Amino acid sequence: MIKMNNLSRHYGDFKAVDQVSFTIQRGEVVGLLGHNGAGKTTIMKMMTGFLEPTSGRIQIDALEIGKDTEQIQQRVGYLPENCPVWSEMTVIDYLEFQANLHGVAENQIQQTVARAIRRTALKEKATQTIQTLSRGYRQRVGVAQAILHNPDIIILDEPTNGLDPTQIRQMRALIEELAQSATVIISTHILQEVQAVCERVLIMRHGKLVVDSSLDALQTGQQLRLSLNNRKARAYLKKIKGVTAVKLLAKSDQYAHYLLDADIKSAPDIAQAVIKKGDKLYGLQAEVRNLETLFAEVNTGTDADEIANNKNTSAKKEAA
Repeated sequence: MIKMNNLSRHYGDFKAVDQVSFTIQRGEVVGLLGHNGAGKTTIMKMMTGFLEPTSGRIQIDALEIGKDTEQIQQRVGYLPENCPVWSEMTVIDYLEFQANLHGVAENQIQQTVARAIRRTALKEKATQTIQTLSRGYRQRVGVAQAILHNPDIIILDEPTNGLDPTQIRQMRALIEELAQSATVIISTHILQEVQAVCERVLIMRHGKLVVDSSLDALQTGQQLRLSLNNRKARAYLKKIKGVTAVKLLAKSDQYAHYLLDADIKSAPDIAQAVIKKGDKLYGLQAEVRNLETLFAEVNTGTDADEIANNKNTSAKKEAA
């Protein structure tokens, strides 16, 4: 388990990370999102022990960054955003060198490197020098060094940066495989990748954590979209238990589309009320936002607190 408690990193008066707290359970795949300068990379560097916090604590199980940094680093695989590699080395030589740095036993290095090459689809490039590789292949070399020592925590900063569509699919499959035995934290600007592989999202804004929730809870808000044949149904819809607000979105000669502030659990009561009124029900479904819309809301400051509050309300309901 990874636990951040009031984590901060300041550069003079500038607060790169400001009082951030969250917990990540073993085996989770978590997306860390935010605009440039939001504090994502700073948090990753502090988690891996490359950067000291100004204040706060980082705990991994019974270990703590600062007192047990070296032990924690042995359990972590890290791919920085701009992966540092020795370009004059071949892929195999570089990975063997990294295996030695990770403390892999001498008699296991060849097997370990071969496994990492297979998992990252680098076999055809294994004997080439890194400087001859495309950006996408260099990225895969970086991922290979991050997973060499079978870490139980894997931190990937922009893992699909420079990859083509086929390589992106391979990377998704690899992350899914890694998640079977490790906790995976991914930072990326490609929101589709978060939706494809992550089950939970942390969104940073100006150094603060503004959203911490499962993707399902975030993308399905507390609203329902209703379509029926009555353009004047707003009056009775507002009286249904669980409905707190009703907005008419659009209307035509035959249809009216409404947006209701209501939990999905209210859907049966809404459908029953429409039928009882004698209206024709054409559609009733949860209003779904994609991650791109949510990300835009947070980073423009629009309803950021409301989003977080809705998330907390949803979590309490699920717990109940």
